[in-house]
Amino acid sequence: MKNSKLFTLVIAIAVVVLIVSCHRKRDKLVNSWKVSAVEPKETVSDSTKNAILTNGMLTFTEDGHVTGYLLREITDGTYALSQKGKKLVIKDEVGTPYVCESTITDDKLILDTKEAKLTFDKI
Repeated sequence: MKNSKLFTLVIAIAVVVLIVSCHRKRDKLVNSWKVSAVEPKETVSDSTKNAILTNGMLTFTEDGHVTGYLLREITDGTYALSQKGKKLVIKDEVGTPYVCESTITDDKLILDTKEAKLTFDKI
């Protein structure tokens, strides 16, 4: 009986730590971000790269929505963070998921996908 209470307590503490960790990363993510660097992993035309650098921006809200522009405009997307903020999934208006490995600091956001690595600066 004592062991099961201890086990339950340890599990509860682990869940709280995980939730707090993800919440902190989400707090850092909630803001507007401007693309500052594009490192393509596939062949990309200079005009496409320049369009992303010129227009690329994302705004994340507390209620889980994202708007902005990367290769096209995102007007009503959603996002979810997992793996302690290391994985970000952005879904566009039609629900197409874009999975990224994410690095979030106070002033930088790095999204690493199979197509490119994008660096954003907080604005």
